[in-house]
Amino acid sequence: ITLSFLILVFLIFCFLVLNEALKKDKIYSPVIKNNKESFIPNFLLPELFSYEDILLSEIIKQEDYSLVNIWASWCIPCREENDLLKNLSNINSLQIIGINYKDKKKNSVKFLKDYGNPFKYNLVDSSGTESISLGAYGVPETFLINKNRKILLKIIGPVNNAHIKQITDIING
Repeated sequence: ITLSFLILVFLIFCFLVLNEALKKDKIYSPVIKNNKESFIPNFLLPELFSYEDILLSEIIKQEDYSLVNIWASWCIPCREENDLLKNLSNINSLQIIGINYKDKKKNSVKFLKDYGNPFKYNLVDSSGTESISLGAYGVPETFLINKNRKILLKIIGPVNNAHIKQITDIING
C-alpha cells in the first residue's frame, strides 16, 4: 500500500466525518407546538437567593395562576416592565415566577435591589436551555399559566398595559 493511497483514504474519512457533523443542527430553538393546547415543561432550577433546587411544577400548583417571566439584568426592556410586574404581584390568585436568563448573580441581585422584586420565586437559568425548552426566543418573555401547567397567554417582549388587561381578564374569567 502506497503512502498516497493512505492519504487518500484518510482524506475521504475526514470528509465523511466532517460532512456528517455539518449536517447536525447545533442550534437550540423553541419547540413550536401545532396543537391548540400547550403545557409548560417541567424542570428543576436553583433559586437565586437560596440556591435550593426548585421543581417548576411544584410551585405552579401553589396558585390558580402563575406568571412566568424570563428576565435578565442586562435587558433594558426588563427594566421597563418591572413596575407593571410589581403591580400584578398584588393579585391574590396570581404568583409571579422569575427565570433569570444567562446572568451573573451579583448583577441579578443588584437589579432586584434597584428596581424592586416582583417575584415570589426567582429561578436561575444560567445556560439558557430551560428557557428555550419553555418556548422563549429571548428576554423578556412572559407566560401566563394555570395550576395545571397549561399556557394561557404568551407575551413576547416587555409586558405593557394592554397585556395587563389581557392577564386580568383571563384571571377574572
